[in-house]
Amino acid sequence: MDFVLCTAAGQATDTSLFDLAASYGIAADLPADQVKLAGALRRAPVGAVLVALEAKACMTAHVKALPRLYDELNSSQQTVHGASQEALAAGFVMINAATTFVTPSNGRTNVHRQPADTARTLAKVRELPRRAKIDEDGYDALGVVVVDCRNDGSPVSVVEGPPAPTKADIDHYERMIDRLAALYASRFKEL
Repeated sequence: MDFVLCTAAGQATDTSLFDLAASYGIAADLPADQVKLAGALRRAPVGAVLVALEAKACMTAHVKALPRLYDELNSSQQTVHGASQEALAAGFVMINAATTFVTPSNGRTNVHRQPADTARTLAKVRELPRRAKIDEDGYDALGVVVVDCRNDGSPVSVVEGPPAPTKADIDHYERMIDRLAALYASRFKEL
């Protein structure tokens, strides 16, 4: 999972983001970063999962990536709900609509058939199950953002025109956030 909200399962201890980063061997440029990271955090053993978000990106080789993209996203929501039907499973997918993309590992430029590659990827993501009731299988909230990223040093932009989801679509990013917030507020109102 890429982001998880959960309850504490035991005694919490106070720490700072700076100390936490240091415990993982992450260096900070001092002193400015130390000041930014000095805020207090509570650290405790993980208890019940409340929300789990899986984030995936499909930047190039769209059609070839579809089976893996679908399987990883579907497995994620199954894992969340397999552990707890109460937990909220959220998914976020970024799809690249650029006509070309430079692969970081080899510098090769891939050519995409746009907008067909983006539309096909979006259609596959929309096949993922959604749940309307707590005892069903599927995502509680799923959002998609389409970007134009050539990965060549040029600016990256969010695509708002077709085939990107519109604000009226259930998989628009803002609708995903709104749905997740509403479900959290109603399901975990006692927290």
